Amino acid sequence: MSNTTPKRCLWRAITVFDGLRTLTEPMAVITEGTRIVSLTPMRDWDASQGEGCMDMGQGGVMTPGLVDCHTHLVFGGERADEFEARLEGAGYEEIARRGGGILSTVRATREASEEELFARARPRLEALIDDGVTTVEIKSGYGLTVDDELKMLRVARRLGETLPVRVVTTLLGAHALPPEYQDNSDDYITLVCEEMIPAAAAEGLADAVDVFCEKIAFSVAQCERVFEAAKAHGLAIKAHAEQLSNLGGSAMAARHGALSADHIEYLDEAGVNAMREAGSVAVILPGAFYTLRETQQPPVASLREAGVPMAVATDANPGSSPLFMPTLMLNMACTLFRLTPQEALAGMTAHGATALGLNGLGRIREGADADLCIWDIDTPAALAYAVQPGRLRQRLFGGELAHAS
Repeated sequence: MSNTTPKRCLWRAITVFDGLRTLTEPMAVITEGTRIVSLTPMRDWDASQGEGCMDMGQGGVMTPGLVDCHTHLVFGGERADEFEARLEGAGYEEIARRGGGILSTVRATREASEEELFARARPRLEALIDDGVTTVEIKSGYGLTVDDELKMLRVARRLGETLPVRVVTTLLGAHALPPEYQDNSDDYITLVCEEMIPAAAAEGLADAVDVFCEKIAFSVAQCERVFEAAKAHGLAIKAHAEQLSNLGGSAMAARHGALSADHIEYLDEAGVNAMREAGSVAVILPGAFYTLRETQQPPVASLREAGVPMAVATDANPGSSPLFMPTLMLNMACTLFRLTPQEALAGMTAHGATALGLNGLGRIREGADADLCIWDIDTPAALAYAVQPGRLRQRLFGGELAHAS
């Protein structure tokens, strides 16, 4: 099939998951240019409605293009040796003393050129695209100097300019304490606030600013300083919070209007309520939970009862989630955290988009962007049920056919 999509395209007798729910009967869907222009139940379909359309097939399941709202795709080196060392009994502190952990990725990222980082990141992003992703967030956070953080963000922007995918960039300068600031975390936060954020904003390299609010990273007060600096430069905010302990970072982020709080395994009721009131999205990251063999699960039942939207993402990174298959995350979210298949798929479409401030994306409705996936499955639940590559029949990005099996 040609990669040039005709102006008007028609799918018939297809099951549609609209981003929040499965429509109750088979549909005919028409796109024109970059937009979805018609959704019609097959019982009301008249062949004349499809005149002038290219028939793109029938049957299967149509979903919005998947939205991976939390990744760390740009990094240097790898950490397979640490994976092996952990299995042989080495603990986190021992690995860190050997020079491993996040700072090993920082060293490799600092040493790599933009060209090298781009060449390493491209196949990771292509793996996400081949599994249905049309929108992806890419964080910095492995440079931890002004120049190296900007280098990572430039690579992320270039990936979005090169490949058929929407890339949202996030400055994660407050990810870890670099070695040159080991005894002076407040001064490093000053660097993030007074130099890193202004530089990223001036070059238009960041859409949002993230922090790691945790005992092994940065305090609530330090993260709040970062948020205030981000907002002063017109950037959205989000937080890695409550992953390893409950510091109240999610509640603080919600008070500042954060788009999302991510990980949140130790989130308490006060945090849930704060997120509900602020409209912040809870981003569930089963890949890190699985890889780190954690046991504390996020409070899915409380989030569900409170009506806090739950997104699902890969958290693709070299250390705690070296996983680059979004549909695997759907399965993990269901099997590990007991999300329903519909909740998981909503989490990687409509709610994932909301977590990036892209309200309205990740939906199938008249007038919406024609970012679409057509899958060779019988029901949307099958996408989470089985871990099986090769089910993506077609992928449209901005109305253009960017994948066809």
